[in-house]
Amino acid sequence: MGTDDTVYLTRLKLTDFRNYAQLALDLDRRHVVLTGENGAGKTNLLEAVSLLSPGRGLRRAAYSDVVRVGGDCGFTVFAALEGMAGPVEIGTAAAAETAGRKLRINGANARSADALLDHLRLVWLTPSMDGLFSGPAGDRRRFLDRQVLAIDPGHGKRVLDYERAMRSRNRLLGEGRMDPAWLDGIELQMAALGTAMALARRELVAMLARQIEDGQEEGPFPRADIALEDGIAAALSAAELEEGLARSLRESRHRDAAAGRTLLGPHRADLLIRHAAKDIEAARCSTGEQKALLIGLVLAHARLTRSICGAAPVMLLDEIAAHLDSGRRAALFDLVDGLGGQAFMTGTDAVMFAALGSRALHFSVAAGRVEPA
Repeated sequence: MGTDDTVYLTRLKLTDFRNYAQLALDLDRRHVVLTGENGAGKTNLLEAVSLLSPGRGLRRAAYSDVVRVGGDCGFTVFAALEGMAGPVEIGTAAAAETAGRKLRINGANARSADALLDHLRLVWLTPSMDGLFSGPAGDRRRFLDRQVLAIDPGHGKRVLDYERAMRSRNRLLGEGRMDPAWLDGIELQMAALGTAMALARRELVAMLARQIEDGQEEGPFPRADIALEDGIAAALSAAELEEGLARSLRESRHRDAAAGRTLLGPHRADLLIRHAAKDIEAARCSTGEQKALLIGLVLAHARLTRSICGAAPVMLLDEIAAHLDSGRRAALFDLVDGLGGQAFMTGTDAVMFAALGSRALHFSVAAGRVEPA
């Protein structure tokens, strides 16, 4: 692992990624600040780093949309880093016409994208998340699942397998094929996966609530009260939870067939957030209060990830300094730096990051070019 158990990128290379034809950056353990006008390519660079984790990155974009216009053979992202298991080289690529991407770790094909979690954990905060508290439950569910994945590498596969099984059940019900043998098998699989998902989410929410309570004094970023609403009855054991979910699915077949979808289960879960000091729902807070709550929540999760994994996650903070006054910006930078990991931060004005000083490498981004500021 890196010095003092710090995980950090030492080199990043891109080919035909978004607006970058070619890019090579040499980095060190310091934070990375990227400043430039809107549309220059700052978020594109963060998106490339986000592909060092399972999934489709912080934009959740189709890989065909990621390939640079005019690029011939798809995109490539290469990173060298001091990781949780020592120095490592990671490469990932996708062709414009394919739905998946290839992944190599130290020159060998990776067994799955989950292997990335052996080397680093990533968390991010982007402007598109500003409406998290007032938006649909699905957005909060994805946010929660990313947080679970940072400490439980198996969670992502469970979610994908559950959704695949649910689509099969919905298709059978939609076609009027009430074959008990088929449906029993699918529902038992959904119940097993759904129970594991629900328990992992409940555990994360409980640990995060304790982390917030123990480690976050009332300050520039207010404390959040969080709870999980998953629509699944509490049970004394995982076996009882699984049995109850299977029974509920079996009893709701005709209702779900009429609705055209599965109406109960962990895919309906929601993360409930309140402003602790004001004791009001986060959705009812002002825009500024919501931003501050979200920052506090992400920082608390980063601390939790560090305590569980033994190393702080690499943080991707897009336009993080926007709408914060100078005092709150300085406090944010101190909190991020205090985590002990590497953070990539973007903004339109280099002055906003002056409080970081020599703790960061400062780059100027313009039209797909990145140069030392």
